[in-house]
Amino acid sequence: MFLGSINHASFNLRSWLARSATLLFFYSSLVGCATVPDADAVINGTNSDANPRVMGAKGPLTAKQSKALFERLGLNAQNSDLFKRHLAVEQEIAESPLVTGNSTRLLRDGEQTFDAIFDAIRSAKHHVNMEYYILENVEHKGTKLADLLVAKRQEGVQINILYDSFGSISTPPEFFDRLRKAGVKVLEFNPMNPLERRRIIKSPNDRDHRKILVVDGHTAIVGGINLSVNYQSRPFDATGDKKMEHWRDTDLEVRGPVVAELQKLFFDQWYKHLGEKIDDKGYFPPLKPNGIEVVRVIGSGPDHEISRFYVTLLSAIRNAEKTIWITNSYFLPTKGMKQDLMDAARRGVDVRLLVQGKSDVQATLAAQRSHYSDLLEAGVKVYESDHAILHAKTVVIDGVWSVVGSSNLDHRSVLYNDEVDVIVLGEVTGKEVESMFKDDIAKAKSIQLAEWKRRPMLQRLNEFFSRFFQNIM
Repeated sequence: MFLGSINHASFNLRSWLARSATLLFFYSSLVGCATVPDADAVINGTNSDANPRVMGAKGPLTAKQSKALFERLGLNAQNSDLFKRHLAVEQEIAESPLVTGNSTRLLRDGEQTFDAIFDAIRSAKHHVNMEYYILENVEHKGTKLADLLVAKRQEGVQINILYDSFGSISTPPEFFDRLRKAGVKVLEFNPMNPLERRRIIKSPNDRDHRKILVVDGHTAIVGGINLSVNYQSRPFDATGDKKMEHWRDTDLEVRGPVVAELQKLFFDQWYKHLGEKIDDKGYFPPLKPNGIEVVRVIGSGPDHEISRFYVTLLSAIRNAEKTIWITNSYFLPTKGMKQDLMDAARRGVDVRLLVQGKSDVQATLAAQRSHYSDLLEAGVKVYESDHAILHAKTVVIDGVWSVVGSSNLDHRSVLYNDEVDVIVLGEVTGKEVESMFKDDIAKAKSIQLAEWKRRPMLQRLNEFFSRFFQNIM
């Protein structure tokens, strides 16, 4: 989000003031009038009869092998027409294959995710690649991240870190200095300081919003969770009192051949941003099948004419027949996305949105709520999470098409951010995401149309004027 990254617990006044002058340069470069490209031309121009590119551990699957795979997934019978169109769109837009033979594990909130991240780093034998929007010296079970990374580097493990300059503005420079002195390769994405931008030809408004960890080329963790002290919170302590504001988020641990796609995405970003040469020997080990999940990695960014994930998601929404359940932290939808959700609800699809009821960026709430009336009148069910700060970005459609990633459903993610989203095909992950969604809405507040229409006039005016600024939030 536009304002959110500087509003967290590790705020360091001295280091922030030392660099705050660069904000003037940043603000002067905002492109508030940018518009979302038309996705219809891309979707409508797709060959819906095309076979999606499917990769196995040994290379592309034949048409016969692909058909057998989709039969096992239940996608060749009543579900085949449902998936045919958006799979074809993904083939042309995502520029990445569907990869078979993977295992996935949903990780809820910071506790489970930090468990997985710290364990993965401890297990590293060859390398650790990290790409994070917010990177701080988080602590987990008594171990600081910097201490762990330095220790692994001393063991000979190669460590490469790419962090976003704006997102990590509050991280003390001493954290990165210590890592560099230990031999860790550290690269700052799109430096906010104009003096450091001489070789970088990017808008100051562009952000690397991705959250990716790849260890030894065979294990990856991806999703919405930053390495931020916000995620050191737990919902409640032993007495039931909150220790600190709890952040509700989701990551996905992936093992299997598709990890190579996340590795490629990391290296592509590293070299596009002029990172120093890395000897990639050992970074792409042979990967045997590790499960039955079919996974696609989609990397989106402003270098593309239109967000690959945005078009893929719209296509999936348009082809949904039963359910569209979305959890998203900063819901400031484009006109096209909002219309597609309303159209789906009107044709009888069970469309549910779980969004923030409290926020780390208060300005977004009014803009988000300005969309409720239209959505509710169309039959979309809206729920607000007010027991925690919701930061998760997940989607599950018809119980078999799931997404865990970094993309918010807002203009910033579509226009300006580099994002990463992982699509999983199959009922196993689909049911897990649905179960998680049901758990979350059970604790959320359901927004009812009749009650919503009675909200105060001052609130309506605030929503109306906030809508004008949603493109740059």
